[in-house]
Amino acid sequence: MVVISPTMTDSPLASFLLPDGFARPGLATLLNETSLGPELARYVLRAHDQRLSRLSRPHHRRPAHRATEPVLLVPGFLAGDWTLTLMAKTLRERGFRTYRSGITANVGCTLDAATLLESRLEEIVDRTDRRVQIVGHSLGGMLARGIAVRRPDLVSGIVTMGSPMLAPGAHHGLLSRGVEALVALNRFGVPGVMSAECVAGSCARESFEESREAMPDGVGFTAIYSRRDGIVDWRACVDPEGHPVEVTASHVGMAVDPRVIDHVGAALRRQADVASTPSLRIA
Repeated sequence: MVVISPTMTDSPLASFLLPDGFARPGLATLLNETSLGPELARYVLRAHDQRLSRLSRPHHRRPAHRATEPVLLVPGFLAGDWTLTLMAKTLRERGFRTYRSGITANVGCTLDAATLLESRLEEIVDRTDRRVQIVGHSLGGMLARGIAVRRPDLVSGIVTMGSPMLAPGAHHGLLSRGVEALVALNRFGVPGVMSAECVAGSCARESFEESREAMPDGVGFTAIYSRRDGIVDWRACVDPEGHPVEVTASHVGMAVDPRVIDHVGAALRRQADVASTPSLRIA
């Protein structure tokens, strides 16, 4: 259950980013994030078991996956590409061609970040001659949602993980403190970080409204969410435009839990199959 903490009801974000029906997680829900350790250990143990299995069958070859679409991975707020390294490694082992977003720390204006990601997508499409699937964690998923609406010629599908697209303001108060710090740094003249306009002005409204537009035909959408999410209101992650997939993981742990990565891989395969249907291709 999501509750509003009485000590953390203020937020630097505009009120329209927290529509009725959603709430900011209370302090107690943050305890759910302590499962990150076991989730990471689960990944390590599975990788170890798979390595032993391969050693026991030295002549066994993993079947090549038929999915040939490139996959761009986009990290969440305050995070960089390194947070999705394990996921990228696993997807590559399953035959996907993964690409980094080029984001060192996702702390800047969302419109600027979207523009940079568009350029990255154009590079990948030029190189592969194929549209790209995007896997986005948290804020990365919201960026993916907006780009898919704007550039269906570049995007064939998106998979979001713990991305509160319906209510970006429905996040834990500690995250708001991080936003406040970035805005303060911007006021002091530090470049490349969020400004007040990015979180409460026309920039924020444009990003939010774009992410609420209907998904284009022929662009797949899977929304992965967890009721154990300790950072955002899980209800805000269940976009009616997408195919919902519930997992049991913490917010941060979605990036490393092998069970979540299994769902990501399955969604990418499913969406690749749909995108390969001629009648559904974007001209």
